[in-house]
Amino acid sequence: MKEDILKNAADLFLNLGFKSVTMDDIAQQMAISKKTIYAHFSTKSKLVKATVDYLIKEIDLGISVLSSKKLNPIVETYEMKKYAMQILKNEKSSPQFQLKKYYPEVYYPLQERQFEIVQRIVIENLERGITTGHYKGDIPISFVSRIYFVGMLGTKDKDLFPEDEYSNAKLMDYFLRYHLSSICTEKGLKTLDELLKSNKQANEI
Repeated sequence: MKEDILKNAADLFLNLGFKSVTMDDIAQQMAISKKTIYAHFSTKSKLVKATVDYLIKEIDLGISVLSSKKLNPIVETYEMKKYAMQILKNEKSSPQFQLKKYYPEVYYPLQERQFEIVQRIVIENLERGITTGHYKGDIPISFVSRIYFVGMLGTKDKDLFPEDEYSNAKLMDYFLRYHLSSICTEKGLKTLDELLKSNKQANEI
């Protein structure tokens, strides 16, 4: 039951927002009593934290599986972006922005966990990209991986990037192109160009 509550809560939180969804909403969606939810999570704040932990574990697991496939490093970057956005429902409710505003006690530990995951995955991707010749051999790996993390967080700031001008999907595409264009070799840029053309054609179908 506990995992079912987390799955349903995650679905509602990501689609409608952490602030607007109530315990009644979750109970109604699951056709159970609110008392049943409170038996597992005594407050909404505890449910929000547990849901965020559940989501970050799902993302970490899926990204680790992708990383183990040792894909072309540029392809891998886009596949990881696609997977994370699927889990987060394309971030329709701006989950990180809402967490920072309404649940800072959940947001800041989450940020530390995200940093650990991103560093591990991005550094491995950068090292492999250098080995395969897709990335420049002289890039400062630690610096680039940290700038990547800062940039990823920055795109979530709705004051800097208002939703009426920048959709989440558009922001991520802009950000990845910016990131990869700065570190790719000629070989990497060719792969990136082919991938972008392929993605564009797929979206037009």
